[in-house]
Amino acid sequence: MPNDISSPQPLDGILVADFSRVLAGPYCTMMLGDLGADVVKVESPEGDDTRRWGPPYVEGESAYYLSCNRNKRSVVLDLRSDEGRGWARKLALQSDILVENFKLGTMERWGLGYEELAREKPGLVYCTISGYGRTGPNADLPGYDYVIQGAGGIMSVTGEPDGPPTKVGVAIVDLTAGMFALSSILAALRVRDMTGKGQRIDISLFDSHLAWLANVGSSYLVSGEVPARYGNGHPNIVPYETFRTADGWLVLAVGNDRQWRRFCEAVERGDLLQDTRWTTNSDRVRNREPLVAVLQELFLGQTVGEWLALLEEHDVPAGPVNSVADALDSPLTQAREMVQEVEHPLIGPLRMVGSPLHLEGTPPAIRRHPPMLGEHTDEVLRELGNREVEQ
Repeated sequence: MPNDISSPQPLDGILVADFSRVLAGPYCTMMLGDLGADVVKVESPEGDDTRRWGPPYVEGESAYYLSCNRNKRSVVLDLRSDEGRGWARKLALQSDILVENFKLGTMERWGLGYEELAREKPGLVYCTISGYGRTGPNADLPGYDYVIQGAGGIMSVTGEPDGPPTKVGVAIVDLTAGMFALSSILAALRVRDMTGKGQRIDISLFDSHLAWLANVGSSYLVSGEVPARYGNGHPNIVPYETFRTADGWLVLAVGNDRQWRRFCEAVERGDLLQDTRWTTNSDRVRNREPLVAVLQELFLGQTVGEWLALLEEHDVPAGPVNSVADALDSPLTQAREMVQEVEHPLIGPLRMVGSPLHLEGTPPAIRRHPPMLGEHTDEVLRELGNREVEQ
């Protein structure tokens, strides 16, 4: 993803009023910014909560905040005041997209609810991100990724079989909700192109979580059996998990019976291939424990590098278990240009994970550093005073 601000952008000319905080909303609006939208981040005088989520900090900015707020301009507005709400309304009515994640009813109390704004600007695409959606028994509850990982089921299938329920190591519910919000917003913009009308989008962290349960959720709906924890194993495929080697860990992902035959040939274990307990994937799932024990003993005999070379030669899917540092510093990351630099007025060169949206004709670009609190307040308010409201 070249950092070329002169390239055409898919969302050039689109103005986004970003009233969201923390992660799901800011992640969505950052991706809108990566695609060329002009994102105005509205912050309270105290700023986005994540500005204080650290350490680590660099020149007073938290790494957490920096991770999801590039390609935005920061405006400080006190929405508890008449003046702040007045400027916020001006921004909303001059925007193409509004994203917010306040508790149910908050935007309405401030005169910034969808119905009121849409009467003046029917083309507005208005995206609400909340914990449990605008309807249902939990609509009034706040939404926290960790709580919803528990409520939505993922913790019950994550961790060792005899261990406690375990959360995913990143805020996966927030991040996927942000992605679903982005998809919905782009679809709503397409509808607006066709009809001239915007619409409200209701994104729920809980709904998002249920959606990406995928095969685990489907397995329960089909069978009625409650999914269990398998550690690093897979409920439906064997062998498909991590193994300790002489010098570290590797991931083995034998996804079908052809790959199983190639694996047995690669490790010169024809006896495994002939054993009827493990002939098909269904057999291997039923008899996983003795097979995993045999394979674990086998893998201790060589290093990660030696095993990966052998398995790659025989076209068997496998890979190392890298640290975050290993992954971000890897030749693959460099080749994919997935770590980018942007100049920050206090930090200097700031390294960031780039956009995975590799559009060859209109590549995303990091055009702006994550803004300092209120960095663009005067600039944006001057613009709002000069702009006409577009329907």
